[in-house]
Amino acid sequence: MNVRRLIPTAALAGSLTLGLVALSACSPSDAADDAGGGAGKSGGKLAVVASFYPMRYLAEEIGGSHVDVSTLTKPGVEPHDLELGTRQAAQLGEADYILYLKGIQPAVDEAITAAGVKNTVDAASLTTLEKHGAEVGHDHGDEHAGEEHAEEDHAHEGEAGTDPHIWLDPVKYAEVAKGVGASLEKADPDNAAAYRKNTTTVVERLTALDSAFEQGLADTSTKTFITTHSAFGYLAERYGLTQESIAGISPESEPSPARIKELRTIAAKDKVGTVFFETLVSDRTAKTVAADSGLKTDVLDPIEGITDNSKGADYVEVMESNLAALEKALGAK
Repeated sequence: MNVRRLIPTAALAGSLTLGLVALSACSPSDAADDAGGGAGKSGGKLAVVASFYPMRYLAEEIGGSHVDVSTLTKPGVEPHDLELGTRQAAQLGEADYILYLKGIQPAVDEAITAAGVKNTVDAASLTTLEKHGAEVGHDHGDEHAGEEHAEEDHAHEGEAGTDPHIWLDPVKYAEVAKGVGASLEKADPDNAAAYRKNTTTVVERLTALDSAFEQGLADTSTKTFITTHSAFGYLAERYGLTQESIAGISPESEPSPARIKELRTIAAKDKVGTVFFETLVSDRTAKTVAADSGLKTDVLDPIEGITDNSKGADYVEVMESNLAALEKALGAK
């Protein structure tokens, strides 16, 4: 298991205790230093804490001028790697509304439970989660290697081993957007009309994105793509594609020799020409696999954070870049 991603229970408990105690001594501006925004209602705005970028995007777009959004995960930080400091624990306790996605950040899940904020929304509860890629990343020729990958992947899956990457399917993301809008209306009824209007705008934007993917990937030379880890299961299922990942759900899992050999066979059989890597994780493994099979490499962004290296300024723009990359790699006609 990649122990770097998991905070020992005792350490986490201590951190949360210190953070919650700090509420009486730490001002809102102090708490904000750690995540780029104030917590606690000020200026009539709803103080919203989002766990990472896909949640922040919805909170900002739907909340508009009526919310003050801060994020626990800074740009450029791989969300799975996040470790919460005492100021962030305090920030959670001061929030009016928390939006997160259970199963993607174990440390955040525990901290949010400890914070006990009334208006806490788990995006995973707003749509239906599914299982994807359970077999991916296992060394079928080495039973122990398979167990190791399975254990690591399980630590980063959602409830009952489900795939938490729902935001990469525009249809499911739209379902989440509707739920977020409704929950903001309940948390801040004075501005319900604005939240309802903004939700409609976001859903329309995501519906247009879905149509673009459906049309762009309808006729391709191959339906198979290889990527760093199993982040694109929902997207693949939505548009009739087959995702083959180098590792499993965990983006930093190392593939076994048997898996690399298997990918070489798949690439030849399904006429795969590109291995995709992502922006927040090292591209070393993807480039090694590509070189081993004589393939090209390109970026397919799981949009876990927006940085200067992202191919777009926001969720929609990066998804449009992902579509262009898939069309090129799959031979769209």
